[in-house]
Amino acid sequence: MNLASKRFFSWDAGLSTRLRIAEKPGVLRFIAMLLAHSGDSWFWLAGLGVIAAAGSAFWSIRALWMITSILVTAILVIVIKFSVRRKRPESDWGHIYRQTDPHSFPSGHATRAVMLATFALFIGPAWFALVLIIWAPLVALARVSMGVHYVSDVLAGAILGVIIGVITGWLAIPYF
Repeated sequence: MNLASKRFFSWDAGLSTRLRIAEKPGVLRFIAMLLAHSGDSWFWLAGLGVIAAAGSAFWSIRALWMITSILVTAILVIVIKFSVRRKRPESDWGHIYRQTDPHSFPSGHATRAVMLATFALFIGPAWFALVLIIWAPLVALARVSMGVHYVSDVLAGAILGVIIGVITGWLAIPYF
């Protein structure tokens, strides 16, 4: 590893540690914990599955496209994670994530959240896209603050999320 890489990873770890609140009880930690979990794929897949099955035609088609996008995103993130194999930061919070997925780069939650927000810009409605645009960076920040990702993990996830969101958005346009 060269000097520039060492400096970057040192900066990344230091900033991530300063943003961490996982060990500090209180309202802010509780909110961060909720936001960190709100990007869970099972949560989105279950909710969107209900909407696809029981929602209006307007929402059902959007839910089906979002489910497909989440699954494609998951595959891409897993391939990258198992190629890079960056270990998650040390922390007492997030045992479920550490057991099921010990790799941190890129953040699947940040990728998924930003992908959904970007995709929503294409499929609407505008209020829905706005809600997701506000929510997505909060999920990414919460993942760092709860100690399961480094800042660079969520930044890379956000970039990947924008790319996937734009591609799926372009593919979906003819259906809306």
